[in-house]
Amino acid sequence: MKTKNQEFLEELNQAFARSDTDFIADHVTDTIRWQIVGDQTIEGKKAFTRALKEMETEKPMELTIHHIITHGKEASVNGIMKIPGEDKAFAFCDVYKFSGFKNPQITEMLSYVIETTG
Repeated sequence: MKTKNQEFLEELNQAFARSDTDFIADHVTDTIRWQIVGDQTIEGKKAFTRALKEMETEKPMELTIHHIITHGKEASVNGIMKIPGEDKAFAFCDVYKFSGFKNPQITEMLSYVIETTG
């Protein structure tokens, strides 16, 4: 049985795969800090939302989640997102920090992304 946070993180990653920027932005704090290792660090909700918009795809990506691990105010998700119709995929691992326990919002994200073939 999945915990509430595991269900939320599954839904969040599904929103990312279908480019649902509004859903994702609704679940982060105004001071969100997103570090994409080897690429960039994004600070603040406006910059975060702008970065999500730049990553939008026309068709939803195919999402496979391998693990969702939660512990207290921290969590991690890893899996693969594949671009439909292309031989291109992204293996990812995201580490999250939440604002608290009741109706938590994401305060920090650390993302490792590796482009691979589908």
